[in-house]
Amino acid sequence: MNYGTVYFTKHMLATRGETIDGKVSVVSGSGNVALYAIEKLIELGSKVVTASDSDGYIYDPGGITREKLEWLKDLKEVRRGRISEYATQFGCEYHEGQRPWHVPCQLAFPCATQNEINLEEAKALIKNGVIAVAEGANMPTELDAAWAFIAAGILYGPGKAANAGGVAVSGLEQSQNSLRMSWTREEVDEKLKGIMSSIHDKCVKYGTEENGYINYVKGANIAGFVKVADAMISYGAV
Repeated sequence: MNYGTVYFTKHMLATRGETIDGKVSVVSGSGNVALYAIEKLIELGSKVVTASDSDGYIYDPGGITREKLEWLKDLKEVRRGRISEYATQFGCEYHEGQRPWHVPCQLAFPCATQNEINLEEAKALIKNGVIAVAEGANMPTELDAAWAFIAAGILYGPGKAANAGGVAVSGLEQSQNSLRMSWTREEVDEKLKGIMSSIHDKCVKYGTEENGYINYVKGANIAGFVKVADAMISYGAV
């Protein structure tokens, strides 16, 4: 599940006194990462208006409701259908062969694949009012697009930080196996919240610039370097 990316976004927004509640979100993808990001966004009060697959994307201006999401999960996880079937079922727009980054939104979640936001699409998101972009896939933003977000002062959470929840939960699973114990879903969720909060705090510590802007790319890179360096020192490797 991809709750971690949404939790990270919640913390990014909080640095500017903003919340997820009431904001329009654009999400790409319709696999496990995207579906559960959508689920958590709905829970926190966002209106999610897109989902996609390799054929194109749907735009549902009324928002993907909990009921529609359950239908979409069945479509993708059970019936293995195409996203275009959602548009037919619920009477919304379907854009074949396109990506959803020209849809106006405040929050954007690339959760599909590598290099799915190029410079032109980044500029379209900025022009249309995006305030935060959080990566739920591995390197979904091209380098010049990432620099465009940073130059525009957008809250931009790179995958190495915003998408760390998946690896973190895998680590929690290994811990449970090693300890011969079992945590409830709620307990795992609470631990994930704590992990994402800690990652965000480290990004803020190392990424805050003189003008107050938090460069999460710099913060995540430095935090990662420091963690490895501290471990090497602790084990006498340096």
